[in-house]
Amino acid sequence: MKYLFSQHATEQMNLRGISREIVVGILNSPDETIEVDNLLIFQSIVKDVQEPRFLIRVFVNMTKIPPLVVTVYKTSKIEKYYENKI
Repeated sequence: MKYLFSQHATEQMNLRGISREIVVGILNSPDETIEVDNLLIFQSIVKDVQEPRFLIRVFVNMTKIPPLVVTVYKTSKIEKYYENKI
């Protein structure tokens, strides 16, 4: 599926060092998807050399055509947001 990226999402990805490649990978094959307030949140646990493990969350407005990536962030608080068992 094709997605558009909002200016805010692109800025946040640059600020947080999250590549478009990683985000597209999560959109295509997320660990889990959660629906909150008309947004779909695609999220996956990612391992990195600098940070052992963190969760990347991608918020998408699916009512737009094509769907619009609203924002992206990463967090070390995996247990707070991740609904599957770790």
